Amino acid sequence: MGIKKIKWGNIVLIIGIVVVLFTPIIGYVSTFASRLLSSGSAVVKQELNLNVDDYNWQLTDVDGRSFGFEEAKGKVVLVNYWATWCPPCIAEMPSLQTLYHDYGDKIVFMCVAQDKPDKVTAFISKKGYDLPVYFSKTEAPSLLTAKMLPTTYIIDRKGKIMIAKTGYADWNSAEVRNILDGLLQE
Repeated sequence: MGIKKIKWGNIVLIIGIVVVLFTPIIGYVSTFASRLLSSGSAVVKQELNLNVDDYNWQLTDVDGRSFGFEEAKGKVVLVNYWATWCPPCIAEMPSLQTLYHDYGDKIVFMCVAQDKPDKVTAFISKKGYDLPVYFSKTEAPSLLTAKMLPTTYIIDRKGKIMIAKTGYADWNSAEVRNILDGLLQE
């Protein structure tokens, strides 16, 4: 009797491990954990502000149209590096989408995907997002690189990096909205 209980227990344990490792459940758990353990946006201290002086960056959108970063010069810009396989990126996408709906005509949004275009297109379509998604054709300016995902920058009209955040953030927060409203009034 003791051997049968151990065998059934092992079988249930193995099935549980397989379900967690090989089903989408792990993605939902990771996304939920990212939101739960996240912090808000990180405002760069005034004395650490850096100016973007290199706008030589070429990108393409999901439809293959070219976009030059120089088009964003003199405007408030939000650059977000993300990927479809990144749970914290997925977790913050709804807040970016909401922010885009409210500020998309006032701010240049650049969601720069670090993934294959077909996967990105399928992901965006499935989720119903209409954020402007780009792929780098050339290297990004050195001040706007991403070693980890997600990484987000908010840049003022003068090219000064006002927010630099790596990791999940609630981009639809009152703090971010206040900063954006202030930048738009400058």
